[in-house]
Amino acid sequence: MTSSRIGIDESGKGDYFGPLVIAAAFVTPATEPDLRLMGVRDSKKISDNRILELARDIRLVCPHSIVAIGPPRYNELYGKMRNLNRLLAWGHARALENLLGQVDCDLAIADQFGDERFVLNALLEKGKQIRLVQKTKAESDMAVAAASILARSEFLIRLKRLSDELGLPLPKGASQQVELAARLVYKKHGQEGLGTVAKLHFRTTQAVLAGPSEA
Repeated sequence: MTSSRIGIDESGKGDYFGPLVIAAAFVTPATEPDLRLMGVRDSKKISDNRILELARDIRLVCPHSIVAIGPPRYNELYGKMRNLNRLLAWGHARALENLLGQVDCDLAIADQFGDERFVLNALLEKGKQIRLVQKTKAESDMAVAAASILARSEFLIRLKRLSDELGLPLPKGASQQVELAARLVYKKHGQEGLGTVAKLHFRTTQAVLAGPSEA
């Protein structure tokens, strides 16, 4: 694809700890070759250190917008919406709306995540209109790949900040290791403290509140 468009992607959706981050990146036929030269591709295929480096370069080349929903705000919004796709759509709309304030563009591309009417309606409320194309494997598009790197970089930076503030390494993902870290946070800071660093609707929370599992 060679036309100008906005790519949108998110990071942190499957991670118990840390924020949900949605990024939008504006790519034109003039900037696309630069991104290709940098080696921009789907963030899931790039190491964390390289993500942080690439994101710095992408920020210089592409107009962009990043919406980071920290755990307390995330838990509050999820409590109201009761639906992750609606929450994602809300974040996508915010990131798009912010970027459309900087650039003139009529096409946005995102990964398939649910009902695009949520995004379009949220934008219409702000008087913004855009054609939104959702597709599977959207990261194969350079604009979405750039957005995925920006989102992942912001997620990693904020997760490290939360870890530093807590004095406890907060692992990525939603593994057994994550549950162990969650138990430590809960033991030290209670459920309220857990809610400042974690997405509480994950099953991990129920496991932690139920008490230690039998070895």
